Amino acid sequence: MQKVLIANRGEIAVRIIRACQELNIHTVAVYSVTDRDALHVQIADESICIGPANPMQSYLNQASILEAARITGADAIHPGYGFLSENAEFAKLCEDNEIEFIGPTSAVIEMLGDKAEARSVMIKAGVPVTPGSGTEFTDLATVLEQAGQIGYPVMLKAAAGGGGKGMRLIKSAKNFQHEFQLAQGEAEKAFGNNEMYLEKFIVRPRHIEVQVLGDNHGNVIAVGERDCSLQQYHQKVIEEAPSSIDPATRDEILQTAIRAAAAVNYAGAGTLEFLYEGPGQYYFMEMNTRIQVEHPITEVTSGIDLVQAQIKIAAGEALSLSQADVKQFGHAIECRITARTPGEITGLHLPGGPGIRIETAIYQGYQVPANYDAMIAKVIVFANTREQAIMKAKVAIAETVIIGPETNLEFLYQILNNRDFNNDQIDIEFLDRLTSGDGLNG
Repeated sequence: MQKVLIANRGEIAVRIIRACQELNIHTVAVYSVTDRDALHVQIADESICIGPANPMQSYLNQASILEAARITGADAIHPGYGFLSENAEFAKLCEDNEIEFIGPTSAVIEMLGDKAEARSVMIKAGVPVTPGSGTEFTDLATVLEQAGQIGYPVMLKAAAGGGGKGMRLIKSAKNFQHEFQLAQGEAEKAFGNNEMYLEKFIVRPRHIEVQVLGDNHGNVIAVGERDCSLQQYHQKVIEEAPSSIDPATRDEILQTAIRAAAAVNYAGAGTLEFLYEGPGQYYFMEMNTRIQVEHPITEVTSGIDLVQAQIKIAAGEALSLSQADVKQFGHAIECRITARTPGEITGLHLPGGPGIRIETAIYQGYQVPANYDAMIAKVIVFANTREQAIMKAKVAIAETVIIGPETNLEFLYQILNNRDFNNDQIDIEFLDRLTSGDGLNG
């Protein structure tokens, strides 16, 4: 692998470029007209414009990205997360054009991207799954019948979904038609696919995910697990590694994730997401066939560079570690900083010091665009214990200054100072209760 084109933007594009540079691999940045002054464009070895601001005409334009790879002579494409990272059609185009797609094969992406098929595969592999419809549908009559059989409350999800798009909690049949139409329209707009499916809604579980690495030589390892329960509008806000679930179930989930990845001959970095109800009670939700936003907390608690691992696996290398070599130490917390409004960053100070890592593509004078994801930075902290990590995160967030666009910094600080969060009394409904003000301790 000599030259990698990064089919993405923002902090993940910067992260990938740096990983490639450490491996002495030439990099190509692609950018929209709006992103001409973006950091990833400035630090890559080469850059090429692929279209206007609208992502459908640039970062989601498969033909333009492949043409950019051809023009620059890139022999591999790293998709990052979001955009085309879990698009089986794009992965297949890369394969057909003899360009290495840094991720699993198009066949695996297609299989795991089909939620009903993924559930079926996991059931065959002995992985516990949440009770659900088992099939995908587009009509209201079918979904109502399925919901009645599963029992309310149910979670309506987009079959081709991710990132909370096309997802609705349905508590009864009363407003089902309205919610179904909204979710289906959102799914169609986000993924070009209006097929939906249902899962039984598990009340107040934790969202636990397992990071796996697999190679093309039959090896699979689990690189620890993360707690991603702090979510607002189905979007993660703060993540931790490791989780605080009981040790016996942690070991079982890690082994289950390895078995699941091996069952589909998984090659690359992937994440299996589970709902955890209590000791011995957990359910598979989905498998993300890409690097995750929150991958840094696994990196700092394991010492494994996951992005470099992705690149090496795609280049045909076998994993250099066995499961016995994988150790998880200390505690890490990631806080996602989002811009609530676009605009120029007129003042900027980011925190530093021992155990603090910043992942961002912003700088003073940078114009935060309105066209793309709102996340503009991640503050990752690492310490020996959870209590120490929380204190370090408080200090880091308090020190962070971003003048210009409105951000969620105050909200992050509020969470970090919340008594229930500090006492580890959290689940996936925690932030909904916090923002509704129904009695959580501040």
